[in-house]
Amino acid sequence: MPRERFDAWVAALEERHLANLTRSELTRALRALSSCYVERREKLAGGAALDGAGKRAAFGLFYGPMHFLTIDAIVRALLAHERPITTIHDLGCGTGVGGAAWALAAATPPSIAGLDRNAWAVAEANWTYRELGLRGTARVGDLVRFPTFQISKFPHEAVLLAYAVNELPDTARTALLERVADAAAKGAALLIVEPIAKRDRGWWPEWASRLSTAGVVEREWRFEAVLPPALRLIAKGAGLDPRELTARTLSRL
Repeated sequence: MPRERFDAWVAALEERHLANLTRSELTRALRALSSCYVERREKLAGGAALDGAGKRAAFGLFYGPMHFLTIDAIVRALLAHERPITTIHDLGCGTGVGGAAWALAAATPPSIAGLDRNAWAVAEANWTYRELGLRGTARVGDLVRFPTFQISKFPHEAVLLAYAVNELPDTARTALLERVADAAAKGAALLIVEPIAKRDRGWWPEWASRLSTAGVVEREWRFEAVLPPALRLIAKGAGLDPRELTARTLSRL
């Protein structure tokens, strides 16, 4: 994605999310949201990250572009954008940035099938697809029950779980693991992205071990954070100074 296009998208996000909020309100919300992300996982599983207009705006305007840049860098480093994919199944799609980053990195962008339990996030994901000129539709649903049996052409399908698995309750995450393993075993491309910190991620070794039988590889990533001025300004206002984009992944590509 050309930098000019990314900057234009961030400007559109600013216009969208600051229409009914002041910058000081956004800053306070971003501080609260950042604090939420260092709380226990159970709080996130309960939807605390998106429990108010301010937090939703902070999530969409700050964490959305940050996640986009991170996933774009990972996709390119893994050469995932060179694999011929027809559809990216973005499970727990949030505002749609993960699937969008992967699709836009490809020479011929695949379509995106987004799925999220949060209706606001689904609406934002559909806006993201339209704004970036992508073929995609997000819908409200339970990602644990995503219909793998309907993925008919596995070698040309991809399953993306970006910043979603850790927010699930234990029982739901266990059920999801088996469905993801089934899709990977049948040949689907797979990319799971989570923050690099290991706190509250006791499930990770089990997933890495279980999925290794399907050729899934575990990696950690650190990229320089080259942010547009708008994002730098928002981060500075909230007392944040992101110098690196970091993540850990499980992938089969």
